[in-house]
Amino acid sequence: MKRISAVVGLLALAACSGPQGASNSAAAPKFDTSLPMNEFMLHVVDPASQAYWRGSGIEVTMAGERDLSPKDEAGWEALVTAAATVAEAGNALQLPGRARAPEADWNRMAQDMTARALEARTAADARDKQAVFDTGGRLYETCIACHAKFVIEPPMTPKPLPVFPADVPAPK
Repeated sequence: MKRISAVVGLLALAACSGPQGASNSAAAPKFDTSLPMNEFMLHVVDPASQAYWRGSGIEVTMAGERDLSPKDEAGWEALVTAAATVAEAGNALQLPGRARAPEADWNRMAQDMTARALEARTAADARDKQAVFDTGGRLYETCIACHAKFVIEPPMTPKPLPVFPADVPAPK
């Protein structure tokens, strides 16, 4: 019986060690973070965050009020996509080679951005106009706090944003 137990134990160890000759450590992923931070913000974070914010709230003009919330499923899905993009941008800000000093503050703020964007995504998924507005405000506060601590130089001239979602006109 002891011999069977020893054989079973050896087989279990062999099964856990992987294929014969295989290395236990996988190759480390390679990240290319050479895109300058101002371009990352201009081409990734800004369009997605602006698309989310443009789909919430009320616009008040001399002509009256206009609800900016999506009018159809495509508009709501555009908000979900925008929020998901901002969430993943927060993750990308923490990649090796992208973080700014002090790194702990940078990563905490990037994590806050991801958390707020995921809340925004949940609000858009629920088709909840008020929650979209409220979570968009919290996301904005997170962005402003980070910008107050980490000024990304040199500022770039923003290009006009695409009309996104399609049922919400671009700001004038």
